[in-house]
Amino acid sequence: MTERTAPAATQGPSPVPFVPGLADVPAARSSICFIDGDQGILEYRGLSIESLAEHSTFEETSYLLLWGKLPNRTELEKWSKDLSTNRDVRFRLIDLLKTLPDTGHPMEALQAAIAALGMFYPDRDPMNPTDRYNSAVRIIAKAPTLVAAYHRLSLGKEYVSPREDLTHAENFLYMVAGELPEADVARVMDISFILHAEHSMNASTFAGRVTASTLADPYTVVSSAIGALTGPLHGGANEQVIHMLQQIGEVEKVRPYIEDLIHRKQKIMGIGHRIYRVKDPRALVLQKLAAQMIAKRGTDPLLAVAQEVEKVVAEHLAAKKIYPNVDFYSGVVYEAMGMPASLFTPMFAIARVSGWLAHWLEQLEDNRIYRPSQIYTGTHNEPYVPIEERV
Repeated sequence: MTERTAPAATQGPSPVPFVPGLADVPAARSSICFIDGDQGILEYRGLSIESLAEHSTFEETSYLLLWGKLPNRTELEKWSKDLSTNRDVRFRLIDLLKTLPDTGHPMEALQAAIAALGMFYPDRDPMNPTDRYNSAVRIIAKAPTLVAAYHRLSLGKEYVSPREDLTHAENFLYMVAGELPEADVARVMDISFILHAEHSMNASTFAGRVTASTLADPYTVVSSAIGALTGPLHGGANEQVIHMLQQIGEVEKVRPYIEDLIHRKQKIMGIGHRIYRVKDPRALVLQKLAAQMIAKRGTDPLLAVAQEVEKVVAEHLAAKKIYPNVDFYSGVVYEAMGMPASLFTPMFAIARVSGWLAHWLEQLEDNRIYRPSQIYTGTHNEPYVPIEERV
């Protein structure tokens, strides 16, 4: 038998440089989202996030992301009705949620439920335009129902069925609390959904596009994206921010706590972003919303602690262009709304479903399966050692 030899280092094309985390490596051409991290600009389909937060609704924004333009009145009415009439889920999905551990995280329940959701709808062919539309409607409409249902069931409460006469944000808050939200609270939720709906080629979007490139069905695509979002370095950061602020507790304790983290070069949750070199524009909007909610409820020590954290961080890290990101103030907003920390990341997912699906649709336009290379660092021609001779 001829002995194999390792490939010579000079064979083949010139090696491609290794880029950890694929930082700044373009993975797709996209017209969905634009970010200028140096100027603090975020746009959906060319519209600034500030204008959408001020004038739009989540329903309108989701239409914009998926279909590439702002809808006219007739289109928006149809889209909103399609969403509202598809909110309910099959009773077997509720039974599935009941079988999950009460101690599980709602993100785990959402990922499992979205994956299972597709099994109830055979019309999920990604190459069929009608199936694409129906699937997008179902996933966006039912994600809030699944999150709210698991939340209540895990607390030993009854599932609250969705209502068709409420907006996306109103209905979610209604299903969580079992009562109608106040109008201003619902609007804050609506704006939060808009702010979290899309953010270019981040980890979860990339995970979704990779799955989409295999022509997997959209439920599987969204489920894979949710899996990426569960990580504390991505969507899970907003929950960790609240835990940090609660651990600090008082404004007077902020400086020693944060300076100790900086000294030990530990990560400060909600601070810093791979793209932004100024304050995240979404954080600016959320900071105002937090102040509004707290003004309505009365004083809230967490906002004061958060603002002091930002101040201390600026003193030490502004020269490095490290500022609060969207996760830093979103948790403060949700806390002021009375939402439990365990729902912070699922609320992120409820909003981001629209962005993931927009990228799914875009991936299908000129699809090519993702197949990156790797740089092999192992050995060659290792002998096989019989088990009795192994150390």
